[in-house]
Amino acid sequence: MARINATHFPVTVLGPGRRLGVWFQGCPLACAGCMSRHTWDPEGGREVTVAHLLGLWRRALAAGADGLTVSGGEPLTQPAALAALLAGAAGERDEAPADLLVYTGYTEGELAADPAREAAVRDADALITGRYVAARPTDLAWRGSANQRLLPRTPLGAARYAPHRERRAAGRTLQAAPRDDDALALIGVPRPGQLAALEARLRAAGTALTRPSWRAE
Repeated sequence: MARINATHFPVTVLGPGRRLGVWFQGCPLACAGCMSRHTWDPEGGREVTVAHLLGLWRRALAAGADGLTVSGGEPLTQPAALAALLAGAAGERDEAPADLLVYTGYTEGELAADPAREAAVRDADALITGRYVAARPTDLAWRGSANQRLLPRTPLGAARYAPHRERRAAGRTLQAAPRDDDALALIGVPRPGQLAALEARLRAAGTALTRPSWRAE
């Protein structure tokens, strides 16, 4: 079983191409300024089987997915479920060059120091590591703060991600997706000030946001 917050396909702003996104629920790191506070509560979200997630992955691959992005929350709070998801997803790829990308707030050293965490990401082609630090904004592609590192881990990961390690984000960095609970999800890594500017534009147009995920209730 995995406790997740959401899934979505296609995701186009968290890695190259069109991707299946899976957001794990629960995060003990609670970085100040996080846009996804709704994913922190370990009792939130919903439980699903890894088999269910792999079914979504198979359908995404059939639709031409370029990869899987796992984020959160903090995926490594559920290492067994993450390991099973990544191993299963790797086995389903056959010859398709679809990569597996994991976002984690833990650093490379913290992963290496914890056998369970290191085992959980064994099948990841690339990681984006490090806590979000609001005081260190960056425009590096797919990262929210300058301390976060993009780490290819396999030949596919190197081919897919090495060209982006120092690339600056260009074009759209957020996408909107409707949720089953009538909420609107914002997917991606916002630029500094982008969320406040979006909220101001919506307010000027007569639309007020309720319970935005980047502020405490």
